[in-house]
Amino acid sequence: MCKLFIEADSTLWASTTRSMRIDGMVTSVRLENFFWTALEEVAERDRMTVVQLITKLHYESIDAGHDLGNFTSFLRVCCGRYLALQLSGDVPRDKRLPIAELDADSILETERGRVH
Repeated sequence: MCKLFIEADSTLWASTTRSMRIDGMVTSVRLENFFWTALEEVAERDRMTVVQLITKLHYESIDAGHDLGNFTSFLRVCCGRYLALQLSGDVPRDKRLPIAELDADSILETERGRVH
């Protein structure tokens, strides 16, 4: 079992720091390359850059009242959820279908039904 993880391309867990401007302030986000790849895919689906996606997630998180004390962890969870929702079939694997056009309420309701 572990061979699947141990012998994976080691660049996947190498960290990369990217600088960006959010709210007029320069900030840095450090993530493993695996997560940057997932964020790039999500951004591409909605015809955004990764910086635009991260900025949008930042603002929407604030609007939802979330504590952004560990925004990097939030981004990792977003990537994990994206991949898990694809695996469950709730988010189509067809990258031409924007995430913004999906029925988020229906997906969340279906997900809640599986958990309870």
